[in-house]
Amino acid sequence: MGQTLSEPVKDKHSDGGSDKRIVYASSAMQGWRISMEDAHTAELTLKDKIGYSFFGVYDGHGGQNVAKYSGAHLHERIARDEKFPIDLEVAIKNGFLGTDEDLRNDPQYANDPSGCTAVTAVVTPNDWVFVGNAGDSRAVMSIEGEALAMSIDHKPLNKAGGFVEFGRVNGNLALSRAIGDFEFKQNPSLSPEEQIVTAFPDVKKEKITDKTEFLVLACDGIWDCLSSQQVVNFIRRDLAQSRSLKIACENLMERCLAKDSELGGIGCDNMTVVIVGFLNGRNEKDWYDWMASRYGNVGPLYDEENDKQKGNEFASDYIDEDADEGLEIPSDTQADDYPPDDNDLENQNELTIDDIPHRKDSTDSNISSRSSSTDSFSKIPDNNKEKKNDNNAVSSPTSTNTQQSPYDAKSPNNDTGHNSSAESTKVHKSETEESVNSVSADGKGRAYNSQTWPNINK
Repeated sequence: MGQTLSEPVKDKHSDGGSDKRIVYASSAMQGWRISMEDAHTAELTLKDKIGYSFFGVYDGHGGQNVAKYSGAHLHERIARDEKFPIDLEVAIKNGFLGTDEDLRNDPQYANDPSGCTAVTAVVTPNDWVFVGNAGDSRAVMSIEGEALAMSIDHKPLNKAGGFVEFGRVNGNLALSRAIGDFEFKQNPSLSPEEQIVTAFPDVKKEKITDKTEFLVLACDGIWDCLSSQQVVNFIRRDLAQSRSLKIACENLMERCLAKDSELGGIGCDNMTVVIVGFLNGRNEKDWYDWMASRYGNVGPLYDEENDKQKGNEFASDYIDEDADEGLEIPSDTQADDYPPDDNDLENQNELTIDDIPHRKDSTDSNISSRSSSTDSFSKIPDNNKEKKNDNNAVSSPTSTNTQQSPYDAKSPNNDTGHNSSAESTKVHKSETEESVNSVSADGKGRAYNSQTWPNINK
């Protein structure tokens, strides 16, 4: 497992916002790790694409550089692709591969050993959600309280010329798909999609209906501790208690944080969570009231008695695959009402929502606010200071241009990557003593690099 601190850094950097279609929140916490390598992005309006929203979570390993770059640029690459928005599935795939190629061709990153997973969601004006995923971060949609897998956890096989030892590519990387990690993409006879490790994503789409509640994007620091259904149940219980999405994000990370760092790494990873609520014609307050009324009446309850112990038994099923094998997974056929026409863009709140039956996937299968980088985020606590009370978790300042939820209140209070030990069977990053930054981008796609958590409005 990666190096850990003597005490976890429990400061939480949270944000959120809303428009006429969506309410979202995000939060990130360094935890037990000596540095913060996660990044995330949220764009209520994706660049100049009116009616399109974007959310992404990037779990770095071997360093924070690739995650930082992806958080600042992947959504831009998707938005400017020639297939956007006519064929959004292709645009997302091109965006992932294009970002990977941009990194390889940039002298600043060409020899960088780091990489990152990526799970992204694009919400369209006519109420479709397209999720792209490479790696073991995850997206889950709550439909009447039932967890619907929107992504696949990618783990390695050995059909592309490498080998798998203790669940790791060439005994080192516990992923079959990632952005960066160029040491595993050196076979000149194979296309980018067929390398030992590839950035090629799986893409899945789902229609938002009157049964759709919210979407969760998170890194494996969450999913290694709780199953997809447990996460959905946990969030719904918090909403039933009139807590905001922001508080639900923070409470979920607290739930997954290990009590100590001696548990084999479970609960000791960086954690990032994004939750996107779908208003379906409601205002934000009405949506919160609607969600509170559903818990106990629609969908399963959170079973706290069976959620005492962290461990891999709570993790999801995953698909073992090699890069080229993953390409065999068929995508859904293109929706009849996609892409939206000009009338959809002008009257997006008046669109008719075609109900669809809920699909239960066999895979028990991730949202982000503006990404920000700060030296104060990734830090090592002063062990000479008195240990912080658990009730004093610190949240970052939020932008004044985002709507404050009427339910906001004070909350009570494996990383998959390079591992030099071939004997380890756990999924964790090895890290250096150097403190690194988290990253994100503001609503205009700019990257931050400041000494303090930035005010988004500046």
